[in-house]
Amino acid sequence: MFLHGYLSCKESFYYQIKFLSEYYKVTAPDFVGFGKSSPLDKAYSVGDYSEWLERFIKTSKIEKPHIIAHSFGARVAFKYLSENSGKADKLIITGGAGLVKPRSPEYMRRVKAYRRIKKLFPKFAEKHFGSEEYRTLPPIMRESYKKIVNEDLKSCAEKIKNKTLLIYGRDDTVTPPKEEGAVFEKIISDSRLEITDGGHFCFSEQPDNFNKLIYEFLTEK
Repeated sequence: MFLHGYLSCKESFYYQIKFLSEYYKVTAPDFVGFGKSSPLDKAYSVGDYSEWLERFIKTSKIEKPHIIAHSFGARVAFKYLSENSGKADKLIITGGAGLVKPRSPEYMRRVKAYRRIKKLFPKFAEKHFGSEEYRTLPPIMRESYKKIVNEDLKSCAEKIKNKTLLIYGRDDTVTPPKEEGAVFEKIISDSRLEITDGGHFCFSEQPDNFNKLIYEFLTEK
């Protein structure tokens, strides 16, 4: 089962779906609010997406899938498996997110400035503050985005008992391997970290190498 990243869709795993379909039954849903799925009817948190995933797996009658999750998809996988470890087999995380890093003084100053300006000039604040990704989102997704990125999932990752492979691109600036991957390797008991060529989308940038890594992991005993 593939779990895609934020503002992405199942097609991001095109090369992996094509490759693994030769050996496994592959399932790749679009999270609600993305791809061909229905739009959000409320601001979803990671917990809401985890519950959505649980319903999807149950409705689809999928039993103990291997899970391959990218970036935001890893957040959902961490939350889901922290409560349902026995309902999945092996876990593969690539460019996994889910850690809330300490906020710098500069960041906190920008937050305070944003809050002050928003009270007086809300449209100006929304247009000039926040990441480019955030500013492109419709209102309901902005609220969802804030819930998602502000939840630290370290405690969820610590509860995972699934055999886990962490694959991070050496040039990943979104979820740097030494800041994200290395931490998850330490706190997930049965895990190992592979740093490979490429960036945040190393699985599509270097598909042959990535596919080799995941196939070897899925078939090893």
